[in-house]
Amino acid sequence: MKRVLVIGGSRGIGLEVVRQAVRSGYAVRALARSADRIPGSWPNLDRRIGSAIDADGNAAALPGVDAVVMTLGVRFGPETLLGPVRLFSAATRTVVPAMERAGIRRLICITGFGAGDSRSAVGCVESIPFRLLLGRAYADKDLQERIIQGSRLDWTIVRPVLLVHGPRTGCYEALGSPQEWRNGIISRADVADFLIKQIDNKGWLRQSPVLRAHFPWPFRRERRL
Repeated sequence: MKRVLVIGGSRGIGLEVVRQAVRSGYAVRALARSADRIPGSWPNLDRRIGSAIDADGNAAALPGVDAVVMTLGVRFGPETLLGPVRLFSAATRTVVPAMERAGIRRLICITGFGAGDSRSAVGCVESIPFRLLLGRAYADKDLQERIIQGSRLDWTIVRPVLLVHGPRTGCYEALGSPQEWRNGIISRADVADFLIKQIDNKGWLRQSPVLRAHFPWPFRRERRL
């Protein structure tokens, strides 16, 4: 049984990853400040209360792990609009060296459409509200991606488009070529499905695909970055 560490596993995409991974037979270690609130009683789930930026907590959570899935997010609000956002880069600066020291190579990380070189695919009409509402958070996601890409890890960076509520459908596409990148919607459950598949799949090794649903779904929008 492979053991997976999910960093940020108490809500959003991370919680979906935890749920789907334990049901798929993985041994899951979930690290989050509110890990004790993760619902369910699975024998293969190990809840670890801690911060993603705490070096000691990360080091303690890594032994015996085969892969790490980073699913950090911040709530949309005044702090993301007006204040600096450093969570993504700070956590990655802690996790990546800890993984390298522990000899754990597989890292799967969520950022978002508009991070890194996918920023060029954000349309002109979308770019103004994107910069105003998400600019600070995505500047930190840019830095997060550069830290990962400069590491010695076997990484995959996943850039989902607009997150919405909805079930796991399997009706989504991973777009690897910049010519294919475009906005859209996708459910958290489908993003989690793709992340879990990358644990044993090396098809997207050292790549950063954009993830979107094949066709529109009438899901409710989610205010999580």
